Amino acid sequence: MDKRIEIFLGDITTLEVDAIVNAANSSLLGGGGVDGAIHAAAGSKLLQECKQLNGCKVGQAKITQGYDLPAKYVIHTVGPIYDKEKQGQEKELADCYINSLKIANEYELDSIAFPSISTGVYNYPIIEASKIAFQQVKVFTQTNTYPKKVIFCCFSIKDYQIYKDIVKNYKR
Repeated sequence: MDKRIEIFLGDITTLEVDAIVNAANSSLLGGGGVDGAIHAAAGSKLLQECKQLNGCKVGQAKITQGYDLPAKYVIHTVGPIYDKEKQGQEKELADCYINSLKIANEYELDSIAFPSISTGVYNYPIIEASKIAFQQVKVFTQTNTYPKKVIFCCFSIKDYQIYKDIVKNYKR
């Protein structure tokens, strides 16, 4: 496995990294799952800053301070709501990773942690989503200096094992 890519089992809000990625909804004003956990852990100042951002479109990303989190920044990205009949979802999900990584590169952030974007309440199949995530990170880190470390943070053992299998079996 690429030395710049790690897989971690645990709570993303506890990681001491330059940035954590929030799988946000388009309002950026908090929600359920990882979004709600990040807002709760960061404190009310995160919500106040997010109110100034005027939301975010699917596939795009915006950065805020981390406030009460151990992470310096939160990069908010909005993943697609999975619908097997809808076209273009793979690109939208890939864009979440690419645009978050572009911000990390622009800010020269050494480390970034991603949750499994869109696989919770947005129902994106975890195996497909993890393949897209890993592919985007792998390609980006081959051509950019920052971030120097990318962590896929999995909240469940099941997701952790899926990410480990994807990475282990990855062939370019």
